[in-house]
Amino acid sequence: MTTVSPKSSNFRSTDLLGVDLSPKQQGRQHSNSTHSIGSPGRTRSNSNPVLTPISSQPPPPHHNSNIHTRQRRSSSIIQHLEPDTLDTKIDQTLNPNVNANWVHSKGAWVIHFVLIVFLKLIFNFVSVLDNDWKWTLTNLTYNIGSYIMFHQVKGTPFEFNNGAYDNLTMWEQIDNGDQYTPTKKFLMSVPIALFLISTHYSNYNLNLFILNGLSCLCVVVPKLAIAHRLRVTLF
Repeated sequence: MTTVSPKSSNFRSTDLLGVDLSPKQQGRQHSNSTHSIGSPGRTRSNSNPVLTPISSQPPPPHHNSNIHTRQRRSSSIIQHLEPDTLDTKIDQTLNPNVNANWVHSKGAWVIHFVLIVFLKLIFNFVSVLDNDWKWTLTNLTYNIGSYIMFHQVKGTPFEFNNGAYDNLTMWEQIDNGDQYTPTKKFLMSVPIALFLISTHYSNYNLNLFILNGLSCLCVVVPKLAIAHRLRVTLF
């Protein structure tokens, strides 16, 4: 039986496994592992590199949103309203449009003549005005009120179609946007007839003719088919 002295320098406790676990080397490995754990930022040169995953998420759209905002600000002052979506068309057909359907009644046609006569009587009481200016002011007052009512105000005064008409003027709501219907032909002929009457009773004065003509154009042009759903933004 062979006796192996524990003091033998040639014998290592784990020679059979091929791992050097001598006391000195065990202490060195323990110190290295402790140093690596204590300092995660410092790694050995022969250690495996740490792969950092690359994020697949796109960058935040902050820059793109600024680009879209600038594009909207730099758009033309003349814009055409986009066609209504399918959901908007469905909302428009849910209930009748009481904001625009009243113009089809005969009483709504007669009220235009009543307003014109009423305005003319009011200006007749102003004695400092000549007859030509009385007709001119009657024409201007009627056209201003007509423009605000049919072409300036958008939407409806009451909610019944889930906001389906919020972007449309009253003229665009009449007859569901159809052009040259009997009602729209009548509403277009009234300012034209009033312009001719005002021009006649103003003795064809050039200055008053220009004033009455511009006033007539301001309410007739928005009623044409080329101006349908057209927006002019000055500011």
